Amino acid sequence: MKKAGKRVIPAFGISMGVTLAMVSLIVIIPLASLVIFTSHMSFSEIWETITRERVLASFKVSFITAFIASLINMVMGIILAWVLVRYDFPLKRIIDGLIELPFAMPTAVAGIALTSLTSDKGLVGKFFANFGIKIAYTRIGITVALVFIGIPFVVRAVQPVLEKLDPSYEEASKVMGASGGKIFRSVILPEILPPAITGFGLAFGRCLGEYGSVVFIAGNKPFETEITPLIIMSELQEYDYSSATAIALVMLVTAFLILFIVNLIQARNTRILGR
Repeated sequence: MKKAGKRVIPAFGISMGVTLAMVSLIVIIPLASLVIFTSHMSFSEIWETITRERVLASFKVSFITAFIASLINMVMGIILAWVLVRYDFPLKRIIDGLIELPFAMPTAVAGIALTSLTSDKGLVGKFFANFGIKIAYTRIGITVALVFIGIPFVVRAVQPVLEKLDPSYEEASKVMGASGGKIFRSVILPEILPPAITGFGLAFGRCLGEYGSVVFIAGNKPFETEITPLIIMSELQEYDYSSATAIALVMLVTAFLILFIVNLIQARNTRILGR
């Protein structure tokens, strides 16, 4: 007979110690050092740094393009997940694997490829140039790059929920005379919306900090297409570590808030499903 309170997992103390040590080394200590380094500056110095006109312009570019790209990813991610789960077609497994290509591909390679494709002489860029639409070296190009690197987050968040969704509810709604659109809005959407929002939050956080795939296609024009990570890199190259850490702290706080909201949504969804 087992003793009350005995843990099922062996060596819990050792495994927990290793876990805390890894989390501290990889996450907590580097982030804490950023906060500590910034604390050497006064509040007025930090405020003066992060409210410089060029820095504010970079915040605007990063947040607007990341938000738009994440919205596109949420819509397209739901569609892609739906197609991959509900339909069988040739090369389905290959396409499913390609969804994760942005995770594996070096961001610099993605940036160079997208820039070549969307420049005025590229295959896609030349087509849109005929209509007076410029993609590369504009905010549109930045958004395209962010859509590329953010789409897997939404697809992989929604796909498992669709796979586990009981089709009997849809069949019952169809028997009762509900249209396809009504079934999707009333039965399917409430189930996939929480993971879609989670994917949106994760994609938004990733897009805000993306550098490698964006720096090539952005053109890096101050006040127009200059992103915040590039500002941070510029400050580091000029050995202005205080300014770089102050700007990075804003991005860190923003990322923390995004992840906090995502966790709240996940916790709420878990409670609802557990009822």
